[in-house]
Amino acid sequence: MNEAPRSDAFANSRAPGFGKIGVLLVNLGTPDGTSYWPMRRYLKEFLSDRRVIEINRVLWWVILNGIVLTTRPSKSGEAYRSIWNEDLDESPLRTITRAQSEKVADALGHRKEIVVDWAMRYGTPSIASRIRGLYAAGCDRLLVFPLYPQYAAATTATVNDKVFDELKTMRFQPALRTVPAYPKDPVYIEALADSIRAHLAGLDFEPELILASFHGLPKAYVDKGDPYQCQCMDTADALRAALGPLGDKLKLTFQSRFGRAEWLQPYTDKTVEALARDGVKRIAVLTPGFAADCVETLEEISIEAKEIFLEHGGEKFSFIPCLNDSAAGIGVLVHVIERELKGWV
Repeated sequence: MNEAPRSDAFANSRAPGFGKIGVLLVNLGTPDGTSYWPMRRYLKEFLSDRRVIEINRVLWWVILNGIVLTTRPSKSGEAYRSIWNEDLDESPLRTITRAQSEKVADALGHRKEIVVDWAMRYGTPSIASRIRGLYAAGCDRLLVFPLYPQYAAATTATVNDKVFDELKTMRFQPALRTVPAYPKDPVYIEALADSIRAHLAGLDFEPELILASFHGLPKAYVDKGDPYQCQCMDTADALRAALGPLGDKLKLTFQSRFGRAEWLQPYTDKTVEALARDGVKRIAVLTPGFAADCVETLEEISIEAKEIFLEHGGEKFSFIPCLNDSAAGIGVLVHVIERELKGWV
């Protein structure tokens, strides 16, 4: 019996080269430059996201276009310039996320069926372009890894939204998995604890307190059911336990407020100021909600929070870097990826 002819579409869908697995690391985003227009484009995309700003859309459009995008690009550009990677002419977040992708690819290099890439939720490279690139490389399965240890709709969910939007345009969709939050994962917690111990061992002072500063979130979002605050508390509690007696010094705070609404408390900047006023002279700060250092850690904490502390009576301040592309940081990412790929590899 003669075999029925296949359509071109079917033949293409079975084209040689498929059968690979794409792993896409996704971070928040970055402007392409620090001047007004690149900052404005980036902020417009970011602050137009309905997951990020949940107030009335008409009211927010007026505020965003009439006030925020007129004044904030210059202020934000100033912050980015203070930490910009001049050698590569890019933000540290882009530099680090690229390095994370390359090192994860090296660590998984023995698995020839895995292709690793990276993207930004806002700015470039876009999620859509990287998904198309992985598809062109023969990936018919896709693991998307939003680089946030704690889940928030404004971070993890909006990454997944963008992935789903791109898949809606595809005739032949890759099978999809998304990495869940990992706020208490033992490998992640131990990597944080080790990084704290190693950093403190290199200081010429002993901090009286260690602040674990997480990115803030409007309290109203948590009231609506966002698990972010609970997961930050889970991370802080697990980290205290992992640090042993040193954990007694750990205090949780929240940074990066925007607008007039109440955000999760205690606020990092207010806490740093109050500690200095109350006579605390030596502190260290880490940011365990960030997988890579960025403007919120390098400028807001390492520069701004330090200035606040010293101006109000503090004497010694040290910022503990994120795990970034360190061996421990890559170990955490690879551990999570291998866990989520079970059944595929």
